[in-house]
Order: sequence, then C-alpha cells, then structure tokens
Amino acid sequence: MKYPYPRFVVTATLAATAALFGLAGCTETTGGTQADSAPAPGTPTLAEQGCLRDVTRQTNNPDVVLLSSSYSEAGTEVIVGVGPQRARWRCIGYRDGTTADIMSLTNEGAL
Repeated sequence: MKYPYPRFVVTATLAATAALFGLAGCTETTGGTQADSAPAPGTPTLAEQGCLRDVTRQTNNPDVVLLSSSYSEAGTEVIVGVGPQRARWRCIGYRDGTTADIMSLTNEGAL
C-alpha cells in the first residue's frame, strides 16, 4: 500500500492521537470532600473563614473584612481588616479551618 505521507509522519500522528485520547480520560481523585474543593468566586476558603472568625474573637470586633490572602501548602497567610479604619491583622489559616499566629500589623507604638 502506498501512503500519501511518509511513514514517520503517519506513525507520529497516530502516536500523538493515541496520547491525547489517553490523557482525555485522566482525572485526579484525591478522596476529598466537596468542602475541600475550590470555593465559588467571592466565597472565602476554609482557611480564610477560620482567620475571619478567630480575628473577630481575638479583637472582640465583628467588623472584619478579608483584605488579602496568600496560599501556601504550609498554610495560607490571611490579612484581615478590623474596624472602620481596617486595622490590619495577620493570621495563618489551614485547610481544615484552624488558625495560628494571629497578630496585629499596626504600629501601636507610633505617635
């Protein structure tokens, strides 16, 4: 049988097609629950929710807002604004909603 294309082109095309079909069926299963998956846009993660909750408790001020967060495998650094002036507080939040190292970032000794 005479091919319109060189044999190596046909072989490479078939190999690439087989690889694509093989990858199309791949999914990652981590055994996590729906709560472990990424939240909807605008919805705080469990780590962020934990920090908002615990900064509220620590400051005894329910007026808190999420200013920023920086994800890391070791824990998410969450910056929370407290009160009408949005005093900055730092917290480390974890995937399970627990927190650590809550501290004020304001310079309370400044004049």
